[in-house]
Amino acid sequence: MGPILLGILAAFFFAFTFVLNQSMELSGGSWIWSASLRYLFMVPFLMAIVMARKNFIQLIQEMKKNPGSWLLWSFVGFGLFYAPLTFAAAYSPGWLISGTWQITIISGALLAPLFYKTIQTHHGVIQARAKIPFKGLSMSLIILLGIILMQLEHTSQIPLKVTLMGVVPVLIASFAYPLGNRKMMEVTNGSLDAYQRVLGMTLASLPFWIILSLFGLYTEGPPTLNQSIQSLLVAISSGVIATVLFFKATDLVRRDMQKLAAVEATQAMEVLFALAGEIAILSIALPSVLSWLGIMIVMAGIALHSYQSHRKKNTQVKNRASA
Repeated sequence: MGPILLGILAAFFFAFTFVLNQSMELSGGSWIWSASLRYLFMVPFLMAIVMARKNFIQLIQEMKKNPGSWLLWSFVGFGLFYAPLTFAAAYSPGWLISGTWQITIISGALLAPLFYKTIQTHHGVIQARAKIPFKGLSMSLIILLGIILMQLEHTSQIPLKVTLMGVVPVLIASFAYPLGNRKMMEVTNGSLDAYQRVLGMTLASLPFWIILSLFGLYTEGPPTLNQSIQSLLVAISSGVIATVLFFKATDLVRRDMQKLAAVEATQAMEVLFALAGEIAILSIALPSVLSWLGIMIVMAGIALHSYQSHRKKNTQVKNRASA
């Protein structure tokens, strides 16, 4: 299964996050429990998967090699990603958060200079700082244009203060998620599979979630049964299934920043799935003609991303064959 298809499947399961977080917010649940319960619930599922594959000991050994890096980048990739997203749900509807989240398409590409890539030269293999993939970024801008069109009518009805409270946390999350993910790929260097890496990052981020839970217990009281059940569903769909799919997709292209940006761009599909979910579950109004135009542009952008990625791969194969 190709990285692009894996990314789209991940987007489908990630969309449950936006729909269920909004559902929990509408029912009076605290964003603190929405965030922390997801990761607390993820642990037993991931533990069972990794232990069944007999890979748990290897994971612990890898984590012991760089405990500081695991704690730092797991906090960034999971803590600074999901806590801001759930916080934003208190100020913005799910479709708006999902739409704003697509800025990660740009954020992920802008992070490229923070990493190194392997280059084959006449003098041998060298490590060079990656460059921003402007060609891939242009395709991302097409997707982003579609997202803007989808949200244009709705955002005009939201006060500026509320908009900022919903947008700024999502912007923070949009940089934190790809940064933490890529740094952990750099630390593990392909030594762990997607299940191991997700479990390792979940375990390493537990100190943050436990502290946040204690704060929530003190300020908000315990979570309701309804919020606990919905958080469990988010943990399974988004925390386990979607995260593993996405990490697997990014692992496949981790040495190519352009293809990596293309995989991360598939997450634009989340807004389509989130919109469908909110229509079906929360009974929101059908999108306008302008919104449907945005949807078509998003789908076209995804197709162009995939085409460009395959075209580059074919060109590289031909060049090696003729060398």
